[in-house]
Amino acid sequence: MPELNSKKTWQDALSNLITDPKELLTLLELDPALLDEAIIAARAFPLRVPLSFVARMQKGNPDDPLLKQILPLGLEMQEVRGFVSDPLAEQQANPVPGLLHKYHGRVLVTLTSVCAVHCRYCFRRHFPYADNNPGRAGWKQLFSYIAEDPTINEVILSGGDPLAVNDRLLRSFTNELAALSQIKRLRIHTRLPIVLPDRVTDELIEWALQLPFNLVVVVHANHPQEIDETVRAALLRLRSAGIHLLNQAVLLKGVNDNVETLVNLSESLFSAGVLPYYLHVLDKVKGAHHFDLPKAKVRELYLTLISRLPGFLVPRLVREEAGELSKTLLYP
Repeated sequence: MPELNSKKTWQDALSNLITDPKELLTLLELDPALLDEAIIAARAFPLRVPLSFVARMQKGNPDDPLLKQILPLGLEMQEVRGFVSDPLAEQQANPVPGLLHKYHGRVLVTLTSVCAVHCRYCFRRHFPYADNNPGRAGWKQLFSYIAEDPTINEVILSGGDPLAVNDRLLRSFTNELAALSQIKRLRIHTRLPIVLPDRVTDELIEWALQLPFNLVVVVHANHPQEIDETVRAALLRLRSAGIHLLNQAVLLKGVNDNVETLVNLSESLFSAGVLPYYLHVLDKVKGAHHFDLPKAKVRELYLTLISRLPGFLVPRLVREEAGELSKTLLYP
């Protein structure tokens, strides 16, 4: 007899990810010759991808743009000059565990080391999360640091993915944050509404509506194929709750390095209530060199994109550079 209340939750989906390269290749009917290298690369940076994201990939296609973002490759193990473990020197801007302070007026907090998906180009793939997971016990130190600097008026929750934690923990954190009257905005950088749209629940919406400060949610989609009907419904639900929705993407060789893809991405995002925000040049993190694009190609793509879209649908092309006080705007 089936159990009562046996409906699957987003937590169930998050705990039932594909982490075995063999399972992924079998499910997508891909060449088993890819397996040996995938196993080696996954030892250094594990494979992690929700079934809901895999379902949007084309079976038998090793060049699928979603697959390329998550499949471990032997190329990741190559040492390439200029590609390093901490390309943004974040460990130098890490005054207390779980907090990064790089820019004036805002700090970034990592509530968890967990992500629903491991993107192979992630600039934090080597980040020392073991030393930067403050847990509830570390919140006092975080809030003290913020309170001692009255110029800080925005808190950013970022990766690991903040929506990988449960609503109860989110509510506890923001209840304590609300005691700091200097905070005007909460920003959440998250991939979950894209890769696991079931995360957008009644409870999450209720939490968002009760916040005493403005909430901005920055999602991360790189290709229009990522935005299916389930994702669009989840994003529109967030938007209907009055949440400001932005997207940041990364320019990736073999994934979105053509104008038609970038145009369709902006159009798909806007139809789902999301404004294109940033288009990042790849951060030179060790293991991701095969996604990099020549500067001339980047410039050509972006100038063509400007000619194809209205200004409000053109994301700002940026590069993040270690030690700088803001992101560097390219080809304004």
